Amino acid sequence: MRLANEKTRRETGLSYVMQSVYTATPFGVKLMKELVPFMPGQEEQLKEEFLRMERISMLMNQHPKTADILYECFMEVKDCTFTVERSGKTALSVVELFELKSLLILMEKVRKILLENKEYIPEEFFLEDIEPALDILDPAKQRMNTFYIYDEFSERLGPLRKQKRELEVAIRKEQKKTKLYIEEKYGLEISPKFEYVVSKSMVHLLATISQIPELCIKDEDYMNTTFQIKPSAEVRDWMQKIEELNQESEEEEILVRSRLSKEVSVYKKEILQNCGKLGKLDFTMGKVVYAQKHQCIKPEIVKQHLIEFAEGRQLEVEDILLSKGKAYCPVGISLSDGVTCITGANMGGKTVSLKLVGLIQLLAQYGFYVPCSQARLGLCNFIQILIGDSQSLERGLSSFGSEMEELKEILDHSTSQSLILIDEIASGTNPIEGLALTKSLIDYLREKPYITLITTHFDDVAGRNKVKNMQVIGLENADFERLDKEIKYANRKERINIIAKYMDYRLKLVESGEEIPKDALNIAKILGLNAEIINKAKEYLN
Repeated sequence: MRLANEKTRRETGLSYVMQSVYTATPFGVKLMKELVPFMPGQEEQLKEEFLRMERISMLMNQHPKTADILYECFMEVKDCTFTVERSGKTALSVVELFELKSLLILMEKVRKILLENKEYIPEEFFLEDIEPALDILDPAKQRMNTFYIYDEFSERLGPLRKQKRELEVAIRKEQKKTKLYIEEKYGLEISPKFEYVVSKSMVHLLATISQIPELCIKDEDYMNTTFQIKPSAEVRDWMQKIEELNQESEEEEILVRSRLSKEVSVYKKEILQNCGKLGKLDFTMGKVVYAQKHQCIKPEIVKQHLIEFAEGRQLEVEDILLSKGKAYCPVGISLSDGVTCITGANMGGKTVSLKLVGLIQLLAQYGFYVPCSQARLGLCNFIQILIGDSQSLERGLSSFGSEMEELKEILDHSTSQSLILIDEIASGTNPIEGLALTKSLIDYLREKPYITLITTHFDDVAGRNKVKNMQVIGLENADFERLDKEIKYANRKERINIIAKYMDYRLKLVESGEEIPKDALNIAKILGLNAEIINKAKEYLN
């Protein structure tokens, strides 16, 4: 069973983070797409992954130029795995051999860089030595990023090509001699390509040129006729011989390409292993760069089933706020098996906190550093978030119907060490039934070996037996006098932003019986709702 479905990865923000991690090689991209999470029982393997990231981080911080050179190599890498796979079965083309040689040159360059910095490089990143394979395609050992079927590849190619060059030189000499003869006798200026172009509008000249026995028509269009030097019988013989030499050379080149392909295929295993190692190194560097840019830290991984972190940040929301010049208010939380409720009015950031918990847990289990100041996490078997689902609405289900359908799926698939995140359950039905359903669900989940986090408007479902209540601090400590002054002359959009500025999104533990702040009424009052309505609402609350 998978750790989290696509919706959970998207809603928590994991998909957003993974799309933001830069990978330069096709192997790194492939690795990220096929990334598998670490599951309970794999705590040590996950710790080793974090240690690899630590060592790569040291390399990138202490030797930034080396990191830049590695990225330059990565950006030139092409995916030749299909070429490598078929190298032993068919004669690779010149283009394929060129691309393969280029890849091997890059691999050898990266291998030497890693060896020069071996104190920072985890053992599993060291590339296999493929220099013998490179020597097959580059016998002169020039290590230039070019490829040609060199004469060194075959005893026959050199003599064939030499004979062809000699004939081409002889033909050119003969043509030059004919060119000089035509120019002297007829007063024409033949081009270096041994051509003479005549406009069809010059009918008399065209007729004269056509009578010159040493010229023949090469080409014509609606405007011009192009003449060329007519080859002599001897030149025609030489041209025929060149055709024969070309045929022999092509046949020999096919034999050479076939031999080179088979010889390189002997190193197929090592080359493919290097492709995988390049991808791992590229992806690890990408994770490190992202972690440094977003101030992410290595979490402590424990065997117990718990989630604890301080000053956590939901990265997608934070990026949006930063783009608008606003600050993000970090949130901390401590969760273990059982039910925890987050209560508070809308605008209090309850849903963002819910998504944050899922993001930090998923990031850690997929081998990423996490966006907080410290974190202590146990691995989960199953993580799913229940939040508004537009896809279910598109299928014709009501919001409540789609919610119940998804809740059933979550409960059916939950196992020990699950993390269940539920946002405003039963908000799409009448409040009395919604409250009853929420209480019943909490009673069911509080005895399960799951970490369950629920956001709700219903204050009296929290603080009950074995249910922990986290309250959004909200406007509890706000300076209302200053807030009123600031909001007095603001327009509608500005008022919402001003209230958000005074809102404290941190969570605090609320003890049973403690009075719950009524931020909904405070917000309604600040936004100018009729005082009579506000006062009557307070009476109903009492």
